[in-house]
Amino acid sequence: MPIKVPDDLPAAAVLEDENIFVMKEGRADTQDIRPLEILILNLMPTKVETEIQIMRLLSNSPLQTNIHLLQMATHVSKNTSQEYLNKFYYTFDEIRSKKFDGMIITGAPVENIDFTDVDYWDELCQIMDWSLKNVFSTMHICWGAQAGLFHHYGIPKYSLPEKMSGVFEHRAVVKDDPLLRGCDDLFWFPHSRHTEVRAVDINRNPHLHIIATSDEAGVGIVVSEKAGQVFITGHMEYESKTLAYEYDRDTKRGMSPHVPYHYFPNDDPTRDPVVRWRSTANLIFTNWLNYYVYQRTPYDVNLIGSDEDRK
Repeated sequence: MPIKVPDDLPAAAVLEDENIFVMKEGRADTQDIRPLEILILNLMPTKVETEIQIMRLLSNSPLQTNIHLLQMATHVSKNTSQEYLNKFYYTFDEIRSKKFDGMIITGAPVENIDFTDVDYWDELCQIMDWSLKNVFSTMHICWGAQAGLFHHYGIPKYSLPEKMSGVFEHRAVVKDDPLLRGCDDLFWFPHSRHTEVRAVDINRNPHLHIIATSDEAGVGIVVSEKAGQVFITGHMEYESKTLAYEYDRDTKRGMSPHVPYHYFPNDDPTRDPVVRWRSTANLIFTNWLNYYVYQRTPYDVNLIGSDEDRK
């Protein structure tokens, strides 16, 4: 939680420069407490595992969050029963009249398919358009980031010569962005994808800002001008064995994948992987909740998307 200080306290400016979570007295006095309404659009085939991974990161904040799960009505899941989806997931028609403080759009194993050929692409575009007026801040992950950058900003994706699989070092290029508060200058997180977005395309758009990048993995984190959208090209939410599972799966399919980079000790897949991204993942998800959502979202959720929004 933030520390509350008088608006004109000189120390406040110093603390903010050091990326300490400070809430000015004027803001604190006008902010009542209510749960945050967070929507998760889960596009991953391993629905339960992805739910656990993301909710684990969201739960690390002292903020109370109400989680709502969203499925694609135009897609038939091959790995999760319809009974499970009907019980725990909403469809877009069931939530389109509601407002949410935050939304997370996960990755999906459809990178090698053109966006417009994905069977639920039209429905996803409707949801992404709807989010602009009905969600205060949206975090896009991996393919979800590529899809969001393409749909909202026309940023293309490019095929890679081999799968980008492993845990890669990133550096903060906008160190004072609230999303990176408390992060080291260099930090690690996993990637698992066959395609990429490129800095040269993103930098042409004045409304987008790359705040973290990797010499090996390329663009790491992008934010929109008003911080309403966050695009993370990797998988901070992955558990310790997720890349190992994917490597074994791809090997059994005869795909001859490269051993995930910087993951197994000495690149030996018989050994337990080294986890070096957990603290970064917890910090960035907590920062997103605290700075991009909690401190900025209207107390009255119905004001999201109105003229009072983002004041």
